[in-house]
Amino acid sequence: MPNTVRMKLLFELSGEHPDLPVAELECVGRVLSRRTQVAVAECPDPEATRRLSLTHVVMEYLGECEPTAAAFGGLLRDLGITTTRPFAGRVKTVQGARMDISSLEAERMIGSLIAGPVSLRNPIEEYRAIVSDDRCYFGRVIFRIDRGAFEARNPTRRPFFHPGVMMPRIARALVNISLVAPGERLFDPFCGTGGILLEAREVGARILGSDFDPEMIEGCRRNLPGPDVMVADAAAVPIRDSAIDAVVTDLPYGQSVRVRAESMDQLYDGSLAEIRRILRPGRRAVVVTNRDITSIAACYFTILQEHEQRVHKSLTRRILVLS
Repeated sequence: MPNTVRMKLLFELSGEHPDLPVAELECVGRVLSRRTQVAVAECPDPEATRRLSLTHVVMEYLGECEPTAAAFGGLLRDLGITTTRPFAGRVKTVQGARMDISSLEAERMIGSLIAGPVSLRNPIEEYRAIVSDDRCYFGRVIFRIDRGAFEARNPTRRPFFHPGVMMPRIARALVNISLVAPGERLFDPFCGTGGILLEAREVGARILGSDFDPEMIEGCRRNLPGPDVMVADAAAVPIRDSAIDAVVTDLPYGQSVRVRAESMDQLYDGSLAEIRRILRPGRRAVVVTNRDITSIAACYFTILQEHEQRVHKSLTRRILVLS
């Protein structure tokens, strides 16, 4: 069997969460190192990184050094880059990081130490340095993630809207953290208005959803015409054992939700047991709640990751990655 060629990529990450941007990189490659808002990963398919939601810029990794003018100049000289295409050099300093020269001086170094035509107004290529913590990373920009596409899918713009739903970028990040691949089946047992399913469909997954509230299912069908969604109790879904490749769901918080269980603990226990039954061995479930349910989850799964996301003063999402 031939070896898969892996490309080393440099990622400029969103600063809206300390861990989720790195965690979602696992769906496209193996993370080698990280600093604040920066990561380096080996990826077999650079085009697959377009599915990321918490990354700003994807670059070919060219090197790294200490954040000093001498080290940066040495790196550029060692690389000996030559190009016939008009290029620009850009430098970003992550908050709190320091370099012993200004960003403008570092950009001038890029322009002078790369052999080729400089064009600050209409560059075809961009070489980018990111100074973060104790390192200066350098790469060639491959593309920027289209964050505008997520704004276009804002929940308020959908045919059916319900307050409190998850925003598209976070929903996509959770789908990515589930490691679902194109063509695989992802299930959301509390699908609500369909936001998670919509992001899963965007990355090529086959989607399946359920909810106990018929109004939510009707709304989901308006937002996502065509997919398989059904009214069902999350603790007894009509799905065969080990039939699902990934589960991503935002569990009910007990506020204006319609559930069959007598208590939220009973609902969580029953739904997690059912997720365990239908999920293929070794695959992931990503579940979100407003409180700590690790003791319940640990009865059925190995807890791989725990994250928190503060939404507002009265809501902090707790995200569990389970296997």
